[in-house]
Amino acid sequence: MFRENSVKLGIAPIGWTNDDMPELGKEITFEQCVSEMALAGFSGTEIGNKYPRDPLVLKRALSIRNIEIVSAWFSAYLTTKPYEITEKSFLEHRDFLHEMGAKVIVVSEQGKSIQGEEVPLFEQKPTFSEEEWKRLASGLERLGERAHEKDMKLVFHHHMGTGVQTADEINRLMEMTDPKKVHLLYDTGHLYFSGEDPLEVLGEFQHRIQHIHLKDVRNPIATRVKEEKLSFLKGVREGVFTVPGNGDIDFTPILKMIGESDYTGWLLVEAEQDPAIANPFEYALMARQYLKETAGV
Repeated sequence: MFRENSVKLGIAPIGWTNDDMPELGKEITFEQCVSEMALAGFSGTEIGNKYPRDPLVLKRALSIRNIEIVSAWFSAYLTTKPYEITEKSFLEHRDFLHEMGAKVIVVSEQGKSIQGEEVPLFEQKPTFSEEEWKRLASGLERLGERAHEKDMKLVFHHHMGTGVQTADEINRLMEMTDPKKVHLLYDTGHLYFSGEDPLEVLGEFQHRIQHIHLKDVRNPIATRVKEEKLSFLKGVREGVFTVPGNGDIDFTPILKMIGESDYTGWLLVEAEQDPAIANPFEYALMARQYLKETAGV
């Protein structure tokens, strides 16, 4: 299904320790996390909150495990704060990732976001005004230019509980931004949870996608989040997300379309769950076996 050496497989540390809810997995060390990633057969990781911030220390810990840094989350506030504030933090983030050898920078707009708040996820989903959309688009283009200075790409992360969550909102942002400056992170779990068709979105925006997160969704819990007006964090704690092949998304056509496209980059498994309930090493093994059996990678 995939051409040889066209993609690499990574896994996010959020299954071991949750960045938004650090009490989930607080007892799991950085060393245990990256060791289990390597043991499960993955070669890349994004950066979590327990990772050393000294590049030399981090490089040594990862190199002995044959793990690469793929990227790391960056919170932008382009719709709610002056551009210069976001840019200053972005440049520090960019330079650290560049030192670690990453090629993409994951950016999510957190202005007006409710993803970290205990409020109903769907009823209180934020929206942007016309002026906020303009500030977001122009700000992302400027950040994209700063990424290019280090031969890196900005990939925008659509996300539940933010102003860019739905397919229509993704489409609007893509239309408003230069494809050479602003690329797209494609996340199966966030699209499906939002009520979108991940396969349809993949086909529509394939030309903009430069990074991929693969996570599954459990339908019964997603339905509960909507019907009981739960928050995003509550949904995560309840187990709305899981690894590919363990939920209700049909990944076969998705992986087939990616494999037949020109995409070259990382496929990053990401499934934030409570590690006390969903053992992260066991779920990493499950995901790795599923991708091997389903996509031959």
